[in-house]
Amino acid sequence: MLKITVVESSRDAVRLRVEGRLTGGWVEELKKTCDLQGLSDGIRLTLDLADVAFVDAAGIELFKELRIRCVTLLNPSSFVAEQLKNVPSCGAT
Repeated sequence: MLKITVVESSRDAVRLRVEGRLTGGWVEELKKTCDLQGLSDGIRLTLDLADVAFVDAAGIELFKELRIRCVTLLNPSSFVAEQLKNVPSCGAT
């Protein structure tokens, strides 16, 4: 199960708290939520991952995509941080 909570929201930025396990259908749910929160509209999006207990391979791929799309990933576990170590952020090459 995954819980996604809007912690802060303004005209320019949104911060979401993600809790639980990011697996299976929850990966697509998080992707949809990010898009609905304005990622497509240029809103700065931040995901607080401190309470994420597990991420499967599809979840890691989503995090990689989000990072490239300028999403800030706060407090990732050491496992997630290691998986993202060589992923450029925000369109960098």
